[in-house]
Amino acid sequence: MSRGPQLDRRAFLASVAAAGGSLVLGFEIPFGPRSSHASSRSREITAWIVIEPDDAVIIRVAKSEMGQGSFTALPMLVAEELECDWSKVKAEFAPPHENRRRNRVWGNMSTGASRSISASQNDLRRAGATAREMLIAAAAARWNVPGTECAAANSVITHLPSGRTITFGRVAAAAAEVAPPTQVKLKDSKDWKLIGSRQRRFDVADKITGKPIYAIDVRLPNMLYAAIVQCPVFKGTLKSLDERKLAAMKGIHRVVKHQDAVAVVADNWWRAKKAAQALSVTWDFGDNAGVSSAAIREALHAGLSAADARAGRNDGDVERALAHAIKRVEADYEVPFLAHATMEPQNCTAQVTADVVEVWAPTQDGETALAIAADAAGVPPSKVVVHKMMLGCGFGRRGIFQDFVRQAVLIAKEVGQPVKLVWTREEDTRHDFYRPVAAARMTAGLDAGGTLIAWKIRTAGQSIIAAVSPRVMRFGVDRNFLQGLLEDMPYDVPNYLVDFAMRNTHVPVGVWRSVNHSQNAFFKESFIDEMAHAAGAEPYLFRRKLLEKKPRELAVLDAAANRAGWDAPLPPGLFRGIAIHSSQSSICAQVVEAAVAIDGEVRVHRVVSAIDAGHVVNPLTVEMQTESAIVYGLTAALYGEISIKDGQVEQSNFDDYPMLRMAEMPRVETVIVTSGGFWGGVGETPVPPVAPALCNAIFSATGKRIRSLPLKNHDLRNA
Repeated sequence: MSRGPQLDRRAFLASVAAAGGSLVLGFEIPFGPRSSHASSRSREITAWIVIEPDDAVIIRVAKSEMGQGSFTALPMLVAEELECDWSKVKAEFAPPHENRRRNRVWGNMSTGASRSISASQNDLRRAGATAREMLIAAAAARWNVPGTECAAANSVITHLPSGRTITFGRVAAAAAEVAPPTQVKLKDSKDWKLIGSRQRRFDVADKITGKPIYAIDVRLPNMLYAAIVQCPVFKGTLKSLDERKLAAMKGIHRVVKHQDAVAVVADNWWRAKKAAQALSVTWDFGDNAGVSSAAIREALHAGLSAADARAGRNDGDVERALAHAIKRVEADYEVPFLAHATMEPQNCTAQVTADVVEVWAPTQDGETALAIAADAAGVPPSKVVVHKMMLGCGFGRRGIFQDFVRQAVLIAKEVGQPVKLVWTREEDTRHDFYRPVAAARMTAGLDAGGTLIAWKIRTAGQSIIAAVSPRVMRFGVDRNFLQGLLEDMPYDVPNYLVDFAMRNTHVPVGVWRSVNHSQNAFFKESFIDEMAHAAGAEPYLFRRKLLEKKPRELAVLDAAANRAGWDAPLPPGLFRGIAIHSSQSSICAQVVEAAVAIDGEVRVHRVVSAIDAGHVVNPLTVEMQTESAIVYGLTAALYGEISIKDGQVEQSNFDDYPMLRMAEMPRVETVIVTSGGFWGGVGETPVPPVAPALCNAIFSATGKRIRSLPLKNHDLRNA
């Protein structure tokens, strides 16, 4: 129960709208200037909280929900301080267009980098605490008692001396006339009751019952459907088009030409798809028609010894230390492009009229979707309405780059009717913004006692930042490419150098679940095992020694090893590997138990994943996200590869870009290390350690080092 301070109503200004007896709380004072229309608008434009007369609490969510659980966890932050009845809480998305109109009262809507909780927690807890104080003030005024004599709990305000009570819903209208206090005190973490508890997600029931909540489910009156064919070579253009075969096809409305694509609009999507396939299109492939994976690989490996690399971190004197090392360890690693392969292919529904542009999109950033739609339609952003839908996965694909939104708006503008654009799986696979291709050369020096005294890392690969925001680069160094290898490198090495040789290609790249941590953890943690072997040390203990000055990392490593029973013998044919990596302000260590059959088939039986994300809002979400990350990481390690031939992506669907199947899923055990004191991410952090832990287990099983991914390209037979 939370007690309220003395609040003098006469000192407040009436500033929050009361609609139908509901408490409509915008909380715009702490987060930005109040809309001039706030006092007269209906509750559809409120910022954070609506409390209905029946005590129902509606909490607005500014971030996107793509399976990560933020649609539930973010309201938990509000409800903890609000002291409401959690069973009466519902969530709904905050509209991006209203965010723009109200001076971004909900702040940044971008959903990525596992920052939904960490970037929002302070504002959301303040929103809940502010609402609580307003409710207490209204109740105290009604009873003509000091606010300090009142307390709130479970959607009920109690006057402690008399025992009188009143529900949130009954006092909501009066509370709406109280201005939000500018300062509120937040609970100490030891007093949390909801934060840290296991709560079922709001969105799961609708998803498993098949309710139309995804963008791909949108249906509008008089809606048409579009399928698109894009130039197979990136940066190529449309040269000519033969539409004659479409004349005999039913339901075709129009063919829309873009610079690098052709869309067919029909009265249903299947007809649009078949018509798009029937088109005879001639493309101008341009200068990139001869690019191949072999040529890209050659350029990357040349970068490993090139003179144009730029240092990201340089401690001590690496070359001198290497020259004096008793033992030198060297290895080259490489990883391919990776697709996002979202369950829901790219799609968007758009309607363009003289008055408004409306889009229904599976977007990770509604504000970016709005800006793209405005630009495509040639209208001011104030004329765009974005309906944020549930996403059938995101993984970074639907954040910065929302080409599907632009395409849908352009098509709808030309057609003059609502149009739903849906990509085929083939288009989705072949026109992604891929995880960058990368390579690394590792060189280490050990002293006579097997202690690591020098470590040199040369990386080469394609920069996302160079394409998106070159100004962010410092002295020509894309520090994002070196994620996990800079100041976030946990190991204590007196002489350490990491640099980067940028080698960009025509293949578009973008953020992918854990971004560059995914490859850098594979490079780093695989090579740590190689160092341990060269030093004659046990891999777990070798890491422990290098983490002696990092108590948080050491605690997570120990938690994973202890849960896995690292020192206990395994059944015949099973072998262990271990890895640890920090990303998204969190730490994750994993132990993989795997077997390699005589025919070379790799089977993962168990993954123990320990994570320290600081304060945990919903432990159930942490477990679900960890399991999801294991699926994603194992898919990439075992099968993931986008290859280029004649400038084009060779893969097209799940038959040649496979996902991990249910029968291949290992048992996953999540260990939550609760150090507290900070707010870290969860959705991406368990992805990077999976591949190196698995490859280290394979070495234990076979004696063969895996220095490139995916594993499907390695012959492990008779190992």
